[in-house]
This record gives sequence, structure tokens and C-alpha cells, in this order.
Amino acid sequence: MPPESPPPPATPQDADLRRQRLVLAARALHWRRTRRLTTILLGLWLLTGLCTVYFARELAHITVFGWPLSFYMAAQGASLVCLAIIGFYAWRMRQFDAAYARALEQAA
Repeated sequence: MPPESPPPPATPQDADLRRQRLVLAARALHWRRTRRLTTILLGLWLLTGLCTVYFARELAHITVFGWPLSFYMAAQGASLVCLAIIGFYAWRMRQFDAAYARALEQAA
């Protein structure tokens, strides 16, 4: 049995094709993470906005700082949850973008 021949030398086209594949994989991962995060946070925002209104009578029996929870959520709670969602989104997207930038640097 003859010995195996060494693989052919890598051409610049092979290196460029490999780089393109790495960039496309990094881009796909970045957007998959972004879409999932956006979907989850929009769902949380929807729950905060609609469920407190829909269940206002049931939430009126729970008090927060002496006020019914339904009133508190309508007056301040929904706004605070929205600000928290925005802050979390910005923090997490900064991490996603940094990971994407590192993946692009490795591909270069």
C-alpha cells in the first residue's frame, strides 16, 4: 500500500473561502442571538403592558407601598419595567457585539 500523499498546499482562494464561511457563521450566530433576545424582551413588555390591564381586578387585592398593584403598575411599574428592559437590552447587545467583533478578528 503506497503512503498517503500530503494534502495540496492551501491556495489564497481556500483561505478566502474559509474566512468567508467564518464570517457568515459569526453573522448568523449574532443575528440568531439578537432575534431571540428581542423576542423574549418584547414578550416581557407585552405581558407587562397587557396582563396588568387584563388582570387589573385580581391585582387590585395586592398592595405595593399602600397602593393597589394594578394602579401601581399603570402609574409607575410599567414604565420602570420598560426602562429595565431597555437597560438590559443595551447591556446584553454590547456583549453580543463584542463577541461578534472578536469572531471577525479571528476570521481575519
